[in-house]
Amino acid sequence: MEIRKGIAVSPGIAIAKPMLIDSKDYRIPRRSILPSQRSQEIQRLRKAFATAVTELERVESAQDIEENKIRDIFAVHMRFLRDRSFRKRITDMVNKELVTAEYAVSAILREIASHFAGINDAYISERAADIYDIEKRLLVHLLGKQQEDVERLREEVVILARNLTPTQTAGFDKTYIKGFATEKGGRTSHTAIVARSLGIPAVVALGDLSSEVPPDCVVIVDGNRGVVVIDPDEETRRQYEQYALQMTQFVTKLRELKDLPAQTRDGTAVQLFGNIEFPDESEIVIANGGEGIGLYRTEFLYLYGGQEPTEEDHYSAYAEAIRIVQGKPVVIRTMDLGADKLPHSGWHPNETNPVLGLRSIRYCLQALPLFKTQLRAILRASVLGDVRVMFPLITNLQELRQAKMILRDVMEDLDEYAVPYNAQMPVGIMIETPSSALTAGLLATESSFFSIGTNDLIQYTLAVDRANEHVSTLFSAAEPAILKLIRNVIQDAHKAGIGLSICGEVASDPEFIMLLLGMGVRTLSLAPPMIPEVKKIIRSATLEECNELSRKVATMDSSRQIRNYLRDAAMRILPESF
Repeated sequence: MEIRKGIAVSPGIAIAKPMLIDSKDYRIPRRSILPSQRSQEIQRLRKAFATAVTELERVESAQDIEENKIRDIFAVHMRFLRDRSFRKRITDMVNKELVTAEYAVSAILREIASHFAGINDAYISERAADIYDIEKRLLVHLLGKQQEDVERLREEVVILARNLTPTQTAGFDKTYIKGFATEKGGRTSHTAIVARSLGIPAVVALGDLSSEVPPDCVVIVDGNRGVVVIDPDEETRRQYEQYALQMTQFVTKLRELKDLPAQTRDGTAVQLFGNIEFPDESEIVIANGGEGIGLYRTEFLYLYGGQEPTEEDHYSAYAEAIRIVQGKPVVIRTMDLGADKLPHSGWHPNETNPVLGLRSIRYCLQALPLFKTQLRAILRASVLGDVRVMFPLITNLQELRQAKMILRDVMEDLDEYAVPYNAQMPVGIMIETPSSALTAGLLATESSFFSIGTNDLIQYTLAVDRANEHVSTLFSAAEPAILKLIRNVIQDAHKAGIGLSICGEVASDPEFIMLLLGMGVRTLSLAPPMIPEVKKIIRSATLEECNELSRKVATMDSSRQIRNYLRDAAMRILPESF
């Protein structure tokens, strides 16, 4: 028996024989064509794109995906395959450089994938997997090769692979494929999202795994603890079978909470919103019992596709999200571009330290045409529902005033053309730097609400790059310095009588929920799949228990001590979550 530890990305327990999948990676050499062959190559391209679109439509419609939770992923793939500017880049390469269609596809898509993979942000860098998925799909049709076929299974298996693409995962037949484990991957990858949506237990980032698994053994995939057990003994297998039964009962109970209020046992109400990147993800929020969108990350409009989004692109995306939530709040964050999130088009300087450079609101204030285009779309959409705008990475009052002044300028432009908008639209800011946290009282005088972005707040306060493997263990929300800053912001928001939410990863972490409630937080915006579990924790605790826990944590002086205490307290309240 061997036990391997990875990253848990989709809960549940799978026990079955392993099936190894060789993830194909087509390496395309540069081959030249004659000028007379251009038309033929471009025709091959058109056919490959058309076939890929048809194939994706078939895979999407064939899957019985609960609540349509992963249609946004297929939409991203479709967006690329139907993007005229993207196709034009490929055909231009064929025409100008006289290369084969497959080489142009591979070269352009790998350039885009490298752009994503090099970004120092876990969510965005993992989007490279989507690009490789599209590349493989097109190359299959251009080269006439078939991908791994798992449709002929007649017994239950767990899939072991170096990596899996989202559409590979979406094509799995849950009747026979009970779980999967991969050597690569991360928590926020689209493959992980698909696995959660399909209810397939999954563990990723296991390192060299497949070469060590005998084909005739049994493998256990523990998607709750991030563990894979290879060739377990009888006692371990029996324990996991009992654990799997308990988890099935727990998940069934969580589903019953969808329409129940998120309130503590003694009646304190908490709002649970969802974080989204694309409008279709609003459906996932509502399906999980979310009360609205607490963070719409709009920079993804710039990072996908090959061109800058127009005002209509912005407006259509916002209008779709507003339509789906049907009157519930939608908080739209203006673009957080710069640093490690650079669009394919548009101006940006070379910087030696981009994380501390021209990013986020600073970038917006210097790229006024882009900023005003987005603000026009947000204002136009504001009459469609409960829309609120939020400026990211505000560090001082001057930046906030500049951003609001530009917003007023755009309002005046709309007035001139009699374009309707909500003149009273709430304007809030992200608190994600030490300077804004320390001057929150001042910023509150000109803000409608705060949203604490714990990811950047931790990074900037502790001077820790969470993507740097040498120091990533120092990245912790349980550090006393971080908790002190959060307390300061909460207190200043309450004194000013403005709204406050937490929208970073801490809001999705079951261990921190009781602490946040005890510190005075009443609104959380989190990853949509985590809403039922967080709601269960809220409904299982009393406010007095949360207050007592918060007071106790305030006396502690180390991250490890705080983390252990929080985990023990959460396990006593809701042991099924751990």
